[in-house]
Amino acid sequence: MENTVRIVQRDTGAWRAQVWVSFGIAVLVCGIGLAWLPGGDLDRAFMVMGYFFCLSAAFVLSKYVRDNAIAPSDTPMWAMLVWGGFALSMALTGWGLWRMEINPTWKSYLLVSWLYLISSAFTLAKTLRDAYEADRLERGQDPSLAQPANEAASTQAAMHATASH
Repeated sequence: MENTVRIVQRDTGAWRAQVWVSFGIAVLVCGIGLAWLPGGDLDRAFMVMGYFFCLSAAFVLSKYVRDNAIAPSDTPMWAMLVWGGFALSMALTGWGLWRMEINPTWKSYLLVSWLYLISSAFTLAKTLRDAYEADRLERGQDPSLAQPANEAASTQAAMHATASH
């Protein structure tokens, strides 16, 4: 019998801190930009909704890409919804920013802070998923063999049913 040594690579504490600090700064600069945004309340409300839409779409897309990295595990309709939602959130927020009648300096600030927020969201999602997979590896579970939630539930139900007979 052959012994296998698993080396689990983890991000350093400094990297994790930097990722969280970067995400916090991105949220802060976006919040400041939106709070002090010159223009109408409707423009401000549209941009706040756009930023939240983009942020949630970035996390969903990140999870989708990571879940399907080894083998496709989602339906084509879900793929279309995830990619379409992300594209639509970015396009509508960009359109809202472009059409606003404000100083170009403000537009530049909002654009850079928005892109910083999306970039740091992807980095945070990857860092969190890496930590999750490293934890699973240390517990002896192979992340690539993970069952989707609905399959795991049906497998557990079948095992319970056979064990009780």
